[in-house]
Amino acid sequence: MELINKYFPKLSDLQRGQFSQLQALYEEWNAQINVISRKDTEHFYERHVLHSLAIARVCEFYPTAQVLDIGTGGGFPGIPLAILFPQASFTLVDSIGKKIKVVNEVALALKLKNVRAEHLRAEQLNESFDFIVSRAVTQMPRFMTWTRGKIRKGVSAGSKANGILYLKGGDLKEELANYSRAKVYDIPRFFEEEFFETKKVVYLKA
Repeated sequence: MELINKYFPKLSDLQRGQFSQLQALYEEWNAQINVISRKDTEHFYERHVLHSLAIARVCEFYPTAQVLDIGTGGGFPGIPLAILFPQASFTLVDSIGKKIKVVNEVALALKLKNVRAEHLRAEQLNESFDFIVSRAVTQMPRFMTWTRGKIRKGVSAGSKANGILYLKGGDLKEELANYSRAKVYDIPRFFEEEFFETKKVVYLKA
């Protein structure tokens, strides 16, 4: 929790309380359903919560924003972003039902009224959103096929134009070769911990 306070010192008491509950909630659910790597639980705030919040260092979501988290797993990056941007609306989808059950239970425990979780594949969603977020669920070309037709163009609902914000790691030259408009932000620009050394946020305008 110290890490969250370090980089986000202006949180409200409510937000601070919600963030502080996250680890216990996920440890409880992880004992029943494996939603996050067991080896990561001792670095929970760094590797899951703060990593998710790197997106917020690239783009601020406005209160009108509707955000889709594809392949959310146990709720990352969607849940931490929903706490940080309580006025924006978040739809979290995953093809694994038990993971969505955890997301729903965590959102309920935290009283997050801005989160909707659905057990389905992104391709099955017949809706459009201002932003799509995700955390390294697949290679960029495949991911782009899942997002087709799902991003609204026009007036932006954030500090950047509507588009995709994708958490990735490693050398992305080959993966992004066909996406000349993609902008890559190195997470060490925002957070100094060694874990983020090769981590990035890829932004692709709609």
